[in-house]
Amino acid sequence: MYLGLDLGTSALKALLLTDEGDIAGMADAPLSVHHPEPLWAEQHPSQWEQALDAVMTALQGRYAGALASVRGIGLSGQMHGAVALDAADTVLRPAILWNDGRSARQCQQLSQAVPQLARITGNLAMPGFTAPKLLWMREQEPALFARISRVLLPKDWLRLLLSGEAVSDMSDASGTLWLDVARRDWSDELLAATGLARAHMPRLVEGSEASGWLRPALARRWGVGTAHRGGVVIAGGGGDNAASAVGMGLINPGQGFVSLGTSGVIFVAGEHFAPNPQQAVHAFCHALPGRWHQMSVMLSAASAVRWAVGSLGFRDEAALLAAAASLDASARVHAPLFLPYLSGERSPHNNPHAQGVLLGLSQIHGQADLAYAVVEGVSMGLRDGLDTLAQPAGALALVGGGARSAWWSQLLADILEVPLTLHAGGEVGGALGAARLAQLAAGGTVSAVCATPAVQRCFEPDSTQAEGHQRRHAQFQALYARLRAHFDPAASGMKGP
Repeated sequence: MYLGLDLGTSALKALLLTDEGDIAGMADAPLSVHHPEPLWAEQHPSQWEQALDAVMTALQGRYAGALASVRGIGLSGQMHGAVALDAADTVLRPAILWNDGRSARQCQQLSQAVPQLARITGNLAMPGFTAPKLLWMREQEPALFARISRVLLPKDWLRLLLSGEAVSDMSDASGTLWLDVARRDWSDELLAATGLARAHMPRLVEGSEASGWLRPALARRWGVGTAHRGGVVIAGGGGDNAASAVGMGLINPGQGFVSLGTSGVIFVAGEHFAPNPQQAVHAFCHALPGRWHQMSVMLSAASAVRWAVGSLGFRDEAALLAAAASLDASARVHAPLFLPYLSGERSPHNNPHAQGVLLGLSQIHGQADLAYAVVEGVSMGLRDGLDTLAQPAGALALVGGGARSAWWSQLLADILEVPLTLHAGGEVGGALGAARLAQLAAGGTVSAVCATPAVQRCFEPDSTQAEGHQRRHAQFQALYARLRAHFDPAASGMKGP
């Protein structure tokens, strides 16, 4: 048995996986995000610790026998978050998250200080990445910065808690702007540009390698691995998207997925380092050795739907999606346009100042029209991201909580003009991938462990809808182009971060 822990933005998910690759049990605990200032997004690691204890206690209560036979633990998690620790490993401040936009100015400084940044990292400097956050701390919180002994990513802070080891994997480390992604090693030049050195960084391993062992006291506390004499190995794990790809068996060139989580992601695996920073494409290491991937990221996907649920008075996400689905084709062409940039945007715009917009409201519009506009806007943003990537080979898998809606899945296939497949376990891809990485670290082979789960449903693009969606997408793109200068604080006279 193997345990996967996926530290997301809105929840910590735990999954038990059998030796045969079947899901034996799951548990989750909710998380909340704090926004103390505009553009800011933070979580305190103490919340992650509480969630960890909650899911482990829940598993112990429901699946004690399975938990006792666990041989390995894998970790997946939200990328880019900055957890600053002092010499005693005390957390110095709340973690600054991936969707935090405060460090736009520091991105410019870092790009100027290291002109070859994009060549080394395969990425543009964006506020979501980790390195600019530390530059912000050095400028705005110098006393705290001076006390930093090491910096960890969110899932790696959980690893420290579980094992006492400060380790990261190649895929998650790729999102820091400190990694030489082609060489799969820290860049001394980029670390120095942020006032740090290798001594501040965790040790690096591949996602399928062992990174440490579960503390015996925690094993006894939760009843993990007590059915066998050996210790419980902890795998390197992966950033949430690379782990999801492992969970869906998407490890070969051209294979990919669409993720409808808090953020929206399109992921395409590759066998080479293939950067395309000009269009804000991310080029990262995969969670398995000798593999890389490209990824486009929009910052508000399912989170935009959650925002609309509260703002428009729906009971829950399912009610909003049902209302959107009730709108017939003749009404959709007159629906408002929605720019889903509630937290700024990455691919392809790299604009932390971009904002959400509803355009075209009139008295004929009701809840259903607005609900449709929000879901369509998220889907259009994903289409923008897809157009920046290398062409996927065949269908894309669907992962993330948003994939539970068959109607949204079909709409997305129509807008992307790509077949989409829903696989068993797709809604918990990160946790499933983390458990598979644990199985690999415990001695499993890639060919046996990383099979593609059974396809539950296919969504083929409806060619009769293509012209209408293309027209709406052109209007969507034109709207952003017209408003881009308005979003720029320098152009509008607003004070920047």
